[in-house]
Parts: sequence; structure tokens; C-alpha cells
Amino acid sequence: MQVSGIDIGLPRPIPILAKAVRAGFPSPADDFVEEEIDLQRLLIANRPATFLVRVAGDSMVLARLFDGDLAVVDRSLTPRNGDVVVVDIDGERSFKVWRRQGPRVTLSFANPRFPEFRLSPDAVVEVWGVVSGSVNPRRRGE
Repeated sequence: MQVSGIDIGLPRPIPILAKAVRAGFPSPADDFVEEEIDLQRLLIANRPATFLVRVAGDSMVLARLFDGDLAVVDRSLTPRNGDVVVVDIDGERSFKVWRRQGPRVTLSFANPRFPEFRLSPDAVVEVWGVVSGSVNPRRRGE
């Protein structure tokens, strides 16, 4: 299957180091591979309900979703406070932070440089899914 040009077909295990790598001084004893990891199993809990979507823009930077990232979106999850969701608002699809205060739901940006997001009283809102993970591509081969 392809989603936005991304092949999510057969699992392709990738080697993983046995121990986490420190973000400080390295340990020479950590240079061995102990197992393999399947990124689909790690990132996707409910495959039939999950899709990938590329992030455009910087409205979600405090939620650690950056321009060019791939967001893993699970349509089977019910949004909880603080979740990032993919929503259609009057036909425009975007990422927003979901918050519920009693019966009231608010949607907001995750970037203080953006103005407060306000829904119009007659807005048509459809939640497409909850962001359950992301992939932040840095650099690929030359």
C-alpha cells in the first residue's frame, strides 16, 4: 500500500542497538546490535485505521511536529486532552491540539507565534484522527 508516495507494505526490520545512545559522552561498549525492530509495529497499533500525513508549516512545533515530518494518525483513537488531532474545519484540514473542558472542546495551535485559534459558532468540524507518533526525517543518503 502507498500513502502519499510512502510504501507501507511488508514489514522491513531495521537493526537496533542493544542500549540507548547517550546524548553526551559515548561508551565504547555499546557498539553492537542485539536485535532488530520493525518500525511499523513500533509506530502503528491499528494498521487498518492508521495513515501517514506529511506536516506542512510550523503551527505544531511545541507538539514536536515540524515541517516535513510524517505524522502517524490513528483514526480509531478518541482524542484526549492535549492530543494533537487532524481535523477538517469547514473543509480545511489541519493539525490542532485538542482540549476538553467539561462539555466545551477547544482546538489550538502549538506555536506561541500564532494568534489564538477561535472556531466560529457555525463551524463544521470533523476529527479525522489522533496523532500517535511521528517520523522526523533529517538526512538521507547523498
